[in-house]
Amino acid sequence: MSKPKVFITRRWPAAVEAKLKALYDVTLNEDDRPLTADEFKQALQNYDAVCPTVCDSFPADVINVADKRCKILGNFGVGYNHIDVDAAKQQGLIITNTPGVLTHSTADVAMTLLLMSARRGAEGDRLVRAQKWTGWCPTHMLSTDVTGATLGLIGFGRIAQAMAKKAHHGFGMKIVYFNPSPANEYVVEDLNATRCQSVEELLKVSDFVSLHCPGGAATKHLINAERLKLMKPTAHLINTARGDVVDSQALIAALKNNTIRGAGLDVYEGEPNVPEGFLTLENVSLLPHLGSATLGTRTAMGEKVLANLAAYFASEPLPDRVA
Repeated sequence: MSKPKVFITRRWPAAVEAKLKALYDVTLNEDDRPLTADEFKQALQNYDAVCPTVCDSFPADVINVADKRCKILGNFGVGYNHIDVDAAKQQGLIITNTPGVLTHSTADVAMTLLLMSARRGAEGDRLVRAQKWTGWCPTHMLSTDVTGATLGLIGFGRIAQAMAKKAHHGFGMKIVYFNPSPANEYVVEDLNATRCQSVEELLKVSDFVSLHCPGGAATKHLINAERLKLMKPTAHLINTARGDVVDSQALIAALKNNTIRGAGLDVYEGEPNVPEGFLTLENVSLLPHLGSATLGTRTAMGEKVLANLAAYFASEPLPDRVA
């Protein structure tokens, strides 16, 4: 019996690719280059399963390609707003994702950005590398205290709660959050966390605001010019969620005008293109979407995709089906 044909859109950790080769008739993207819409269409026509990543766009015109063979998109990542879910449902195309295994690695990057922004880490690094540092003095590069400050989390799922634990128990930070539904009582008690009734309420009281909400139409530009004005002028915005949650031009203006003190970003609208206005600002720390980028986490994400594919081809319930 022939093996199912599986197409992988980008390179994965070697251990996972080895398992794929053993289990399936697999085609890898050997050059690890971004693929075109036409190549995605061809993959859907020629393979039983296609495994995209969060940097691959699957809009309706790709998903609706004629003579489709593919029946499942085994997404390598938790977020799937790069896939037109409605079109996939109409075409009977299953979507799975990889939740639960990138919680701490992404929360670590959120804390990294918080600390970088608060303590002007990226700015200081640039200063030293440019050989412009002239020595210690009492007023040089004064920055923001983290210990004891208030951290506001918009969205309060796994990653936000993991960040809150690191911030509260590690840095003595006060935790406030906004989420459509209240958090588990044990979590709230452990963190001494306070639920805000609105995004606006949270923005007004937080020294650091960290975004942990999903992308998509419902949250596009959730953080806009009006809401940035509600933040303290000493506050910092951290985004490890999705780039389109923040109005980039509004944030650039807020940073230029000192409406807020700083920002730390791991995600951007229109990745991998970074809005040019960020590149000349000293008060923003920029990372290239490193949230889940540890070998252990990326391997675990691949294993999640493998588990979903195995269940699908065995006609068993899929552990991480989202559509």
